[in-house]
Amino acid sequence: MKIPMIKNAGGILCPADDMYLDKLKRLENGGLYEIELKKVNNPRLHRKLFAFFKFCFDHWTTENSGLEFADEVKQFNHFRKRLTILAGFFDEYVDFDTGEISREAQSLKFDEMDDIERGECLSAVINAALKHVFGNTTDENVINQLYAFFRGEDEN
Repeated sequence: MKIPMIKNAGGILCPADDMYLDKLKRLENGGLYEIELKKVNNPRLHRKLFAFFKFCFDHWTTENSGLEFADEVKQFNHFRKRLTILAGFFDEYVDFDTGEISREAQSLKFDEMDDIERGECLSAVINAALKHVFGNTTDENVINQLYAFFRGEDEN
């Protein structure tokens, strides 16, 4: 099980997003667990990228009802990968069974993407989201929240 965590004061680790709480609740209180820790390059940039993915996902799910019974974490991960592909960050491979060319989202992990590439990915994801997720949006609140991501884009 992999859960992105943030270290808070006092050495307390908390999930980076509330959607991971259900996974943590499955763990037995007082149980002994071995945890492998790996710090991401720039936690601020990484959090911003995933906050933007979450913002896009939340908007998309309100526009696409019928997902209330789906596993939110699985739906989010699939959505994030699709948006990453639409942003142009993917690897292509040939399916051995069909001979078709398929695309797989590039990993956003620390050891597979540096901060420069992650910043480029954020810009590309914003552009892809504007076209594919927010293309018909007229809600001023959503538009203002989008502008907040644009203003902060060059601060990283």
